[in-house]
Amino acid sequence: QVQLVESGGGLVQAGGSLRLSCAASGLTFSTYRMGWFRQAPGKDRALVATINWSGGSTVYADSVKGRFTISRDNAKNTAYLQMNSLKPEDTAVYYCAARRNLKVGEYDYWGQGTQVIVSS
Repeated sequence: QVQLVESGGGLVQAGGSLRLSCAASGLTFSTYRMGWFRQAPGKDRALVATINWSGGSTVYADSVKGRFTISRDNAKNTAYLQMNSLKPEDTAVYYCAARRNLKVGEYDYWGQGTQVIVSS
């Protein structure tokens, strides 16, 4: 079955960096758009960044532009989220998700999430 497993979360001070990884299995990774989402306590889940199948096209939420970078390695079936200049408001559970190429709307598969806590 399809599995998306996030790792790399943790506790970091404001201004610090973290790199999240999402290891995918059970699917043809290069035929999926990958996305990172986050959900803070008491808030709805929100899109952070997405990347197309080749890595040639990315989209970012305004709140993370210039600080976060999404990337992927199709040979390793892994997507990444490099997070720099972290702020306390970046504190959330971060989820990766996969959506078939050319599909619109809901993502097909989700990981279990990894917690990121940014202290001030």
